[in-house]
Amino acid sequence: MEGDTFSGLGNGTQMDGKVLQSFQKSFVQVQNILDQNRLLINEINQNHESKVPDNLSRNVGLIRELNNNIRRVVDLYADLSTSFTKSMDASSEGDSSGGAYGKAGHKSDLDEEEKGQDRWMMGFFLLAW
Repeated sequence: MEGDTFSGLGNGTQMDGKVLQSFQKSFVQVQNILDQNRLLINEINQNHESKVPDNLSRNVGLIRELNNNIRRVVDLYADLSTSFTKSMDASSEGDSSGGAYGKAGHKSDLDEEEKGQDRWMMGFFLLAW
C-alpha cells in the first residue's frame, strides 16, 4: 500500500496510504478506549445503584480511569487534527496553480479561509469515518 493515494474526499485531494493507515490506527485506538469507557460507565452505574459501600468506594478508581481514558481520546483527536492539517498543507503545497482556491497563484484572504473550511470539513469527514 506504500505510495498509494486516496482521492475519495470529494474535492480531488489525494492522501498518502501511510497517512490513511495512521488515521485508521488512531481511530481504532479511540474506538477501543470508547468501548472500554462504555464498560466502565456500566460498572459505575451498577455500583452506584447497589449503594454498597465497597462498590461506591470502587467507583472512585473507576471514575479516575474513565477520566484518564477521556484525556487519551482528547489527545488522540488532537493528534489526528494536527496530522490531518499537516497532510492537507503538504498536499496543497504541490498545487502551484491555486486549483479550486485561486487563479494562477493569486490568493486572497477569502481563498485561505475557504481552504481552512474545506480542511475542517475533510477532517470532520475522516473523524466520522
